[in-house]
Amino acid sequence: MSEPSEEIIGVAELDRRLKGAVEAATGREWVEGEVGSFKRAASGHVYFSLKDEREDALIDCVMYRMSAQRVRFELKDGARVQLWGKATLWAPRGRLQLVAERARPAGRGALLEALERLKARLAEEGLFDPARKRPLPVAPKLIGVVTTKVGAAFHDVRTVALRRGSVHLVLAPAQVQGEGAPESLLRALDLIERYPGLEVLIVGRGGGAAEDLAAFNDERVVRRLASTRVPVVSAVGHEIDYTLADLVADVRAATPSQAAELVVEDERARREQLQRLSGALARAMSARVAEDRVAVGRLRAKLIDPRFIIAERQQLLDELLGELERAWRRTLARRRGALEAHRGRLALQHPNQGVARARARLAPLLVRLDAALRRTQEGRARQLGLLGARLHALSPLQVLGRGYAIGMDEHGRALRRAQEVTVGQRLTLRLAEGRLEAQVTGVKLE
Repeated sequence: MSEPSEEIIGVAELDRRLKGAVEAATGREWVEGEVGSFKRAASGHVYFSLKDEREDALIDCVMYRMSAQRVRFELKDGARVQLWGKATLWAPRGRLQLVAERARPAGRGALLEALERLKARLAEEGLFDPARKRPLPVAPKLIGVVTTKVGAAFHDVRTVALRRGSVHLVLAPAQVQGEGAPESLLRALDLIERYPGLEVLIVGRGGGAAEDLAAFNDERVVRRLASTRVPVVSAVGHEIDYTLADLVADVRAATPSQAAELVVEDERARREQLQRLSGALARAMSARVAEDRVAVGRLRAKLIDPRFIIAERQQLLDELLGELERAWRRTLARRRGALEAHRGRLALQHPNQGVARARARLAPLLVRLDAALRRTQEGRARQLGLLGARLHALSPLQVLGRGYAIGMDEHGRALRRAQEVTVGQRLTLRLAEGRLEAQVTGVKLE
């Protein structure tokens, strides 16, 4: 019984076979997991692992620089992502890895991505343009507040506003988080805007997690805030929390208390400032009057009879007129001398003089031209004679003069070989003098 044949392959061939099998089985699906061991190399490539937290499974991943540059969110440890690419076997280490070409956030990351798309779209429409933001009114008396009636936000606004000045607050209660919050905010905004005499509006809530601020990122709420008839102060969240409502509002405050400080001017501080400014103005006016009195005294001491000033200016004018007359006479003398010099040079350049000189130069040139023409004519006549003699020697008529004849067919073509004619064909024979009409009676090919 014969031994079975054995195939022996190298490690490289095994790697190639495994790589082909792995690549053929992947590349048509998105893979979801959690990023770990994230590292960005100097080359721009990023290396990380993708872990399935529901099962004990992990795969090494690489995203090359050209693909990593197209990722529009932050890849980092702990991020939950979905990757599209192809699994392969990296031969130098014999390691299975996923070569990712595209990435997108999963879970909460997808919500953030949708929020960014909405933010970009609203910005493109101009809703966040600083040019459309309105200034807050000075010392308003009627302020509207849209927030929950059970939270601390309205309490903070009321406490700060009433401490700073005499204002009237109108609350339009609304649900600020959870399901139905956007609709509640829209109803409250419609209600508060119908209140007569409304001058400015504060919309906000206390702090909370990012998920609790979702109502203030709702597109309907953002567009409604952009269309209010009075300026809006947004007081949503804390200093680190920004919503689309903050971006579309005319003024953004970090907290409800700060919103009240921005809207309500501190009357006591204003009175104190007015008193300080009044005192400073009175002191400045007194000092200015004293300085002006001193200046008037100095000017009055310097003031002299204006008739003397006029006389001095008239004397200066007389001197300037004398200098002007003398300068004019000198200039006139120089111009006359220059004019005479020009006249002399012009006489030398009279056209009659130029014509005479030209005729003197032309006479010998005419003689030379006549001689040159005669020489050229004689040379060309001799050359013509020589060419005529050569042409006459080459003329076929000279050959006919020696007793030869030229045979031509009925079309006038000269015959060179006997094969060109047939028996019975009519020919013309050209002699030195006259022509002969002939008929072929025989052809000899000698």
